[in-house]
Amino acid sequence: MSGNILEINDKNFESEVLKSDIPVLVDFWAPWCGPCRSIAPIIEELANVYLGKIKIGKCNVDDNQLVAAQYGIRSIPTLKFFKNGNIVNELVGMAPKPTLEKALNSLL
Repeated sequence: MSGNILEINDKNFESEVLKSDIPVLVDFWAPWCGPCRSIAPIIEELANVYLGKIKIGKCNVDDNQLVAAQYGIRSIPTLKFFKNGNIVNELVGMAPKPTLEKALNSLL
């Protein structure tokens, strides 16, 4: 994981996502998921581009089942976009970079 990508887990989800003072993108993923691995370099690149403006984190659904269940994650990758603690957008599956950039820009 890139140094600019936050590891989101069951313990820090509330403080890092719900109580964040800037918008947050959470990538719900698992290491065995092919599409998750395919989208990872795009997520890492965007974490560098939006550094300081949007927090970007990854939540491994195998290791953090409480958060995954709470948000009804049934398919991965699932990208949830939070602003002021609320989900404002969601993308499920492999999304191209322009789609992700559009979703992130809408948070600003």
